[in-house]
Amino acid sequence: MGCGRVGSSLAAELEAAGHTVAIIDQVREAFRRLGPDFKGRTVTGVGFDRDNLIEAGIQEADAFAAVSNGDNSNILAARVARETYGVQNVVARIYDPGRAEIYQRLGIPTVATVLWTTDQILRRLTPEGSRSEWRDATGTLQLYEVNPNSDWYGRPILLIDELTPARVAFITRLGEAIIPNTHTVLQQGDLVHVMVTDADLKRTLEILSQTPEAEHS
Repeated sequence: MGCGRVGSSLAAELEAAGHTVAIIDQVREAFRRLGPDFKGRTVTGVGFDRDNLIEAGIQEADAFAAVSNGDNSNILAARVARETYGVQNVVARIYDPGRAEIYQRLGIPTVATVLWTTDQILRRLTPEGSRSEWRDATGTLQLYEVNPNSDWYGRPILLIDELTPARVAFITRLGEAIIPNTHTVLQQGDLVHVMVTDADLKRTLEILSQTPEAEHS
């Protein structure tokens, strides 16, 4: 739902990946963004209207993205897709970060545009430090970028798994994402991304702020 810059880009990329795509927008002219090669279905109308959703194929859909420019419309459409039609993979774009957090806890995965943009800018202005990158729909598990004590450099990356409640998901080294194995050694400049529960986050950050030997002692 929504054929703006985000919606049209999503539609194009999904179709290029071999998926069948339908897109809904209130403004017919918006479909011009799709270009002449788009083979999917276009539906003019309100994205949370059930007749429009059915015309778009919601009853057979595997996924639904609500990316219009209205928070209320996006969350309403996402809830209809999830609760009325049983679509499992649903995401809503939300501009208000406060609302986004509430909807995440209600089980509607959201992308908070302002929060995401702010976070990405901060990463480039202040690369040091630790911050959340993603949170699951239940609000209890998150992907966290951590900045360990410099004494962790030169040690096996999986030592983090051994000494903290977190699990290393991947590292970013020189702009390239790497899934670590038993031979991967942490290097200075690596960005470490761990999966951790909210309950274990504080303890994980405490351990990583110290030397590995401090946890053994």
